[in-house]
Amino acid sequence: MALVVLLRGVNVGGHRTFRPTMLAQQLKHLEAVNIGAAGTFVIRQPVTHAQLRAELARRLPFDAEIMICKDRELVRMMSHNHFANQPLRPDIVRFVSVLSKRPRSAPSMPLSFPSSGKWLLKILALDNRFVFGLYRRHMKAISYLDTFDRLFGVPVTTRNWNTITAIAKALGNGGT
Repeated sequence: MALVVLLRGVNVGGHRTFRPTMLAQQLKHLEAVNIGAAGTFVIRQPVTHAQLRAELARRLPFDAEIMICKDRELVRMMSHNHFANQPLRPDIVRFVSVLSKRPRSAPSMPLSFPSSGKWLLKILALDNRFVFGLYRRHMKAISYLDTFDRLFGVPVTTRNWNTITAIAKALGNGGT
């Protein structure tokens, strides 16, 4: 069983920076595959969550929130088309936010920000630990993503849909 690691809040705005390619190299005994610059990795060798978390914490030059998903969670999540009937336009970005654990409660969906006027961010669905949404390419849209921790009551990290499909390819499951 492969694992997917998503680090939260790294390589953003010059803070908590590191070189993901170097970390993947240090984790080659786990057959780590680096996906982009945001701290996303596929771990192909068997390892427990606790062992992986400890090894990552030891190798990172700072404390980081570490989200770990099983490959089958990602495969199952991708099998649902939560973006059906949604526009595919250059000014709209599809994203998936990964919650550290399943929330105790969640707001009813769909949900738009701001709540009136032209939406900048839409939450389409919550599926277990995964939040699916869209945002417009606008600086204010990112500030709405920053409210997800409070909204869901658990730490959250977000990845572009393109990153999620790259993870699926690294897992050997293609992507949709």
